[in-house]
Amino acid sequence: MLIGALGCNLAWGIIDGGVHLLARLNEGGRAIVNWRAVRDAADVDTAQRIVANALPPVLASVLGPAQLEFMRQKLAQLPEPARPRLTKSDWLGALGICLLSFLSTFPIIVPFLFFSDARLGLRVSNAVAIAMLFLCGFTFGRYAGFRPVAMGLSMVALGSAFVGVAIALGG
Repeated sequence: MLIGALGCNLAWGIIDGGVHLLARLNEGGRAIVNWRAVRDAADVDTAQRIVANALPPVLASVLGPAQLEFMRQKLAQLPEPARPRLTKSDWLGALGICLLSFLSTFPIIVPFLFFSDARLGLRVSNAVAIAMLFLCGFTFGRYAGFRPVAMGLSMVALGSAFVGVAIALGG
């Protein structure tokens, strides 16, 4: 069971790293699609709307037509961007995500090393997972400006719901 759990954790780490690489390609591709849409827009208003939609909403809300037009003109002067490619930084990021995914699930496996009774090991593992969910939610709450304890409890509830769904689906 321990070998299977470690293999599963490694597999999910590899998958998470792969999804990161796909997201990086998507980000680069979307930037080119937006650039072309601005370049090929039928009129200035449409081009400015495309520029505004590509920006974070808070930033777009404070820019006026003059600033959007300045951006549109600067974009129009750029040469055709190269196709998106994965950089060394992207690959290192994927490796980091893979390791983070694997190592963050490792504490949940540790109880099985210390308890010969699988049922007891599972219960201790569940307790470790709940504690980790709370700590992650608490930290996320502090970082994102939410109430940390409430976010920690919400993370535990959400994680429990996910586990329930996984069990219901045979996982």
